[in-house]
Amino acid sequence: MELKDGVAEMGRAEYSLLTVMAYDRYIAVCKPLHYGTLMGSRACVRMAAAAWASGLLYAVLHTANTFSIPLCQGNTVEQFFCEIPQLLKLSCSDSYLRELGVLVVSACLMFGCFIFIVLSYVQIFTAVLRIPSEQGRHKAFSMCLPHLAVVSLFLSTLTFAYLKPPSLSSPAVDLVVAVLYSVVPPAVNPLIYSMRNKELKDALRKIIQLVQCQHQ
Repeated sequence: MELKDGVAEMGRAEYSLLTVMAYDRYIAVCKPLHYGTLMGSRACVRMAAAAWASGLLYAVLHTANTFSIPLCQGNTVEQFFCEIPQLLKLSCSDSYLRELGVLVVSACLMFGCFIFIVLSYVQIFTAVLRIPSEQGRHKAFSMCLPHLAVVSLFLSTLTFAYLKPPSLSSPAVDLVVAVLYSVVPPAVNPLIYSMRNKELKDALRKIIQLVQCQHQ
């Protein structure tokens, strides 16, 4: 249960951070002159704290509910963490309806974040298409597309994990999907977003050159 709590918190926090990143890109593209004011260090700390707090609250609610669910089909979960759909399969009581209620509320909140991300990118792409120079458009797209790719991966795999038909459910498929939405997005986030940093690129280039020299 502790592992499920941690994964649930990271998943919810990850989605909140992706929403904050969409807002960051909206400000950078649509209101660049106000970026320093709206996205200062204090604002970033507050938004990051709110993301982690929402993840913690989400995990606590689910953990409190799943602890009260009686299990009558064993206690073995064919997953590398106690994923909620897997736990509900082991339940033999109507008390799992409370957990489904929490899931519905969570889905509504996530849908609200999804609408926010979509509206942000509609305005972003509208602003990008108005940029006269091709270099300016390329710079804006290079900033937004990696984030959009991570959001798409996270939402598509998460939706498939929770809404897939029973005919497509199997331990192997469930495990792969769970890894895709719980491990891959947080793992690739630092790589994708930091690779736009010139100093990091220079440091990475020096490391590669050093490794090549040692092998020669």
